[in-house]
Amino acid sequence: QVQLVESGGGLVQAGGSLRLSCAASGTILSINSMGWHRQAPGKQRELVADITKGTGTNYEESVKGRFTISRDNTKNTVYLQMNSLKPEDTAVYYCNAEVQLPWGRGNYWGQGTQVTVSS
Repeated sequence: QVQLVESGGGLVQAGGSLRLSCAASGTILSINSMGWHRQAPGKQRELVADITKGTGTNYEESVKGRFTISRDNTKNTVYLQMNSLKPEDTAVYYCNAEVQLPWGRGNYWGQGTQVTVSS
């Protein structure tokens, strides 16, 4: 079994910063890609950013230059540094990981953490 535990969400004023963390635990051989998605009320879940096992990254267009994704493979942890936050960034943010297990590969999600940006 694999668990992803997120932390770091909260309420911040526009222009402020937050750092999200997501730690994976369980019977993990290695983690391939890790990423952050978000879902605002009434909208579909969308990819915010992801990072490969190396350092390859991919960002949703609206967060480029403001958000930075990184990971610590020794801790099975992925981070999302969010700067210059805007009210439209308000959403529940979910961590996702593609994990290599002893018996195969699995895709897992965290429980979500709320990010609210006030204007």
